[in-house]
This record gives sequence, C-alpha cells and structure tokens, in this order.
Amino acid sequence: MSQAVLPTALIQMRCSADPADNLQRALGLARKAAQNGAKLICLPELFQSRYFCQSEDSAQFSLAEPVPGPGSEAFAGLAAEFDATIVISLFERRAPGLFHNTAAVLDGRKGYAGKYRKMHIPDDPRFYEKYYFTPGDLGFRSFATGAGNLGVLICWDQWYPEAARLTALKGAEILIYPTAIGWQPEEKARLGERQHAAWELMQRAHAVANGCFVLAINRTGFEPDPTGNGGIEFWGQSFAVAPDGRILARGPADAEAILELELNLAEIEAFRIGWPFLRDRRIDAYQDITQRFSD
Repeated sequence: MSQAVLPTALIQMRCSADPADNLQRALGLARKAAQNGAKLICLPELFQSRYFCQSEDSAQFSLAEPVPGPGSEAFAGLAAEFDATIVISLFERRAPGLFHNTAAVLDGRKGYAGKYRKMHIPDDPRFYEKYYFTPGDLGFRSFATGAGNLGVLICWDQWYPEAARLTALKGAEILIYPTAIGWQPEEKARLGERQHAAWELMQRAHAVANGCFVLAINRTGFEPDPTGNGGIEFWGQSFAVAPDGRILARGPADAEAILELELNLAEIEAFRIGWPFLRDRRIDAYQDITQRFSD
C-alpha cells in the first residue's frame, strides 16, 4: 500500500441533458476535490449524460467515445496536475456496433492506467442496458496506482459477491462502484425503503467478506423517461464503507455533494488478520460455483 491514510472524494452529481455541461461540471467538482487534497477521486456511472438506458433509442449511441479518448483525456490533465488518481465512467465505442459500459483509471502523473468493462448487464424496465452494452471481456481487475490497489466494478456488478471476491483476490484494497440507481416513482412508497436498504447492505457485506474498503458513487435527481412514461428518481446517498462494514460517509438523497473522507488503509490488514476469511476459504469445495444452477 502506497500510503497509510488516503484522502478520498466521492463526486455525487445531478446530470443534465447537455453532455458538455455535465463534463465541465464534473471537471469542476473533481478539481475542487483535488484542491482540497483528495488523492483518490471517483465519479458516478455515465455522468456525461442523463441515464439514457431508460429507453431503447439508437440515437443515443452517438454519445459513445473510444477509451482512452476525449473523456479520459479531459481528466488525465487534472489527474497529472494534482498527482491524484481519478476513476471515471464512460460509454465506450469499441468498434462499429460494439459498445461497453466502461470505467477508466487515471493514475496521477503516470496517466491512463487501464479500464474495466462492466461484466453484469441488466435488462429491466427503465434499465435497458442490454440494448446498449456488450458484457465486459477484460475480466475482474485490480489496478496498482498511487492511491493503492483499486478494484473497479460498475453498478449492477455491485449485487454479485463473486465479482467482489474475484476482484479482491486480484489484490484490490478498495472496491469502487460508479453507480446510477434509483426509485421508479410508482414503486417508491411500497418498495423504496427496502430497495435502498438492500443496496447498501449488499455493499457493506462485500467490504466485510473481503476485508476491503467499498466506495459507491451515485447520481442524484429525477430524470424523466424519454418516452414520457415516468422516469427514475436517483436516490443519491453515495457512501463509503470500512473493512468492518461501518459507514464512513454518506451523501444526501437529493443534492449534489463532494464526500470528503480519509481511508486508513492499515485497517485492511488488521481486519483480515482478525477475521481471516481469505485464509479459511474452502477452495477445494467451490467447483459448482461455475454452474448456472446446481440441479
């Protein structure tokens, strides 16, 4: 680990219909965090646009870009200026007709460190991601950076303990989840509290099971369904979790915010020694985990 205490910032954003505006505001918020001393800065999923996956619309593919490309280059200069590590989420155009939901890691003055392509792709009402994104083919990865060993996963990945575990086994000390998740207004009164509690509980469990920090960075605000049929109220409440599962910081539900905190990376080894889950894994008995279902 490169430093005992890591100043960190989670950027919770509202996203408008204007990609240029979103990019400039994201750069401004990230710059403010860097000026305040953050050495790890994380932004929410697909922050350069509204969450276009609410509907299936071929025009939205025009938002995609290569990675590395303009979006990563815009933040690379900021990362180099402050020698800070920045994690951003992008709509990647890989080839004609081939697109991914991708996160890029920018490692301070070293520049672009690599990317992760979202592995788990949802297909639910107002979350029609399978129309837009090909599942990732880079596997689960850990990036050695000036901010430590970072495991980057994306939104729907956060529900899968296998993804968290395999990323931790690659050496990740911090699991980072750029996210776009919220309530569908017609469900909020009946299911909203339980849905939010499950989301937070799942990621706290990842932290405990793997003895690492977890960062979840969400957007906030209401974004209408382009078809005119409702929309999504993104629930904000970005948060950070310590290896023992305690919440270190949580953002507001309905406002932009920069969550500034310090991660004491020495907690990772101390927790893993005291709760040796990695030591006691029965790797000789897990073969069936690769089956879809064990009949």
